[in-house]
Amino acid sequence: MIYTVTLNPSLDYVAFCDTFNFGKTNRTNNEYVVPGGKGLNISILLSRLGDDTCALGFTGGFTGKELTRLLNKEGINCDFQDVAQSTRINIKLSCNKITEFNASGITLDNNKINALKEKLKTLKSGDWLCLSGSIPKGADISIYHDLALCVPQGVKVVIDAVGKPLIEALKVKPFLIKPNIDELCDIFECEIKTQEEIIFYAKKLKDMGAQNVLVSLGEDGALLLDDTGKIHTTKPPKGKAVNTVAAGDSMIAGFIHQFIKTNDYADSLKFATASGSATAFSPWIAKPELIEQLYKTL
Repeated sequence: MIYTVTLNPSLDYVAFCDTFNFGKTNRTNNEYVVPGGKGLNISILLSRLGDDTCALGFTGGFTGKELTRLLNKEGINCDFQDVAQSTRINIKLSCNKITEFNASGITLDNNKINALKEKLKTLKSGDWLCLSGSIPKGADISIYHDLALCVPQGVKVVIDAVGKPLIEALKVKPFLIKPNIDELCDIFECEIKTQEEIIFYAKKLKDMGAQNVLVSLGEDGALLLDDTGKIHTTKPPKGKAVNTVAAGDSMIAGFIHQFIKTNDYADSLKFATASGSATAFSPWIAKPELIEQLYKTL
């Protein structure tokens, strides 16, 4: 089973418009409401690819009930804890570029966090655990580190976080982390321009505890430093970006899916790149048919 933890999930209202005028009434030409949160995006694509996945986290109110309904419709098992506050609603406005309005969301307390820790202790060797997304109020920056410590030996831990929460989490030696190039720059407070520099800083993250470091490079593809120290790279397939929200999460889902099948790093990176690109070329999270089509071109 592949478990995902989304501490601060959302309903995402995604709207598309041709022009945007600040301070005036704007008209959309298409809109939809979908589950939001990095862990949930991973679960959705994994489910579409045929993998068994369970979404963990916290939900509340009528928005939380709708979130669960939409995830169940995608074939995802949900084991959320109920909180008093309502699940947040985020706004994603697509007008040539994506503009996001993300609500602050729920506030957690130690009782809720400890209950989640107890759930994680029931995972079994061979399971996967993905910890990703923003950290809500009430949770410490060490939350991902603390949650990862709860799982039994043999569970592969994947962490997609930024800044201090990621640095703390490296102490548990996660199987995979996935910074993008901007996040890599922020972590080390530097400007990174060349592939040699990307590799240099990826190795630093490996020295700090990560077993495998997957760096997403946007239009330049992706780079993987695997647990043997070998470097793998891919260039993205050609296509028109429609909506880059969840593209990075799709990379993680694609990597996990393919690695479970093949245990091959190079092949898993190709499938991850195809998955991320397919989502970027789609209105929302990609369908398997497009992923397979792009994967065959890499």
